[in-house]
Amino acid sequence: MVSEAELAELATRVGQKLRAAGRRIVTAESCTGGWVSKALTDVAGSSQWFECGFITYSNAAKVRDLGVAAGTLESFGAVSEQTVREMAEGALRVARVNVAVAVSGIAGPDGGTAEKPVGTVWFCAAARDDTAIDIVAEAELFDGDREQVRRASIEHALRLILRLDLPVRPEALSRIHTP
Repeated sequence: MVSEAELAELATRVGQKLRAAGRRIVTAESCTGGWVSKALTDVAGSSQWFECGFITYSNAAKVRDLGVAAGTLESFGAVSEQTVREMAEGALRVARVNVAVAVSGIAGPDGGTAEKPVGTVWFCAAARDDTAIDIVAEAELFDGDREQVRRASIEHALRLILRLDLPVRPEALSRIHTP
């Protein structure tokens, strides 16, 4: 199981990457209940690159706060590629920033099905600029109890953000000064 120190190190790396790229991030979380936001905002100086987080645990919140289509939830369910993509895109739109991460899954101990067992988690990371949007969506099946699934989900979400193509912007580097 990933430790708090490992999550802190990953969150620090995410912050460094976002700061160097001159980007701000928004989170859209379901099964993680704000834990991705917590990990990111535990980093000193995160106000330079963290915008806000949405905890959309219920389907109604996903629709109301992020604009996920009710039809998407009915057709594919809350734990699906289609839903996390709409969560990420909605978070980008509502927060008016250029990087988002979305997480929706089944942490357990109940709620799983044969098609989507406990431990199934969908992720989407998205980065947009003036001309394009880079979206990575993928599912993982984690072993363990509720906390282990959630902790593994936080780690995976942070690593997914690190995989986004966020070019360093020279003007952003000029704002970074090392003591």
